[in-house]
Amino acid sequence: MSKIIRTEPGAILSKAVEYHGFVYLPGITARDTKQDIKGQTADVLAQIDAMLEHHGTDKTRMLQATIWVKDIKQRGAMNEVWTPWLPKDGAPVRACVQAEMAAPEVLVEIMITACK
Repeated sequence: MSKIIRTEPGAILSKAVEYHGFVYLPGITARDTKQDIKGQTADVLAQIDAMLEHHGTDKTRMLQATIWVKDIKQRGAMNEVWTPWLPKDGAPVRACVQAEMAAPEVLVEIMITACK
């Protein structure tokens, strides 16, 4: 049986879960929510890079992304940061939807699944 590795498990979520060669990240939001959607997206992507590296993988191994934006009209601005961050010919499958966020200052939240 494969071991389940939980990174910084908390009462309601872990920072990541690794199982059988897959790394599952939770919905990640910006640490500095005073930034606009581009700044928040850059912050989230930096956190994703760090967590994937912690688990011995990187964005070239992404399989799936789920993105929630507070205002779907801001999707284009978010994509201005997302698109250049993606590896060449390495975009994951993706959903991007408008959602009511847990806090009003949160503009974007991104959840990733990758493999090792």
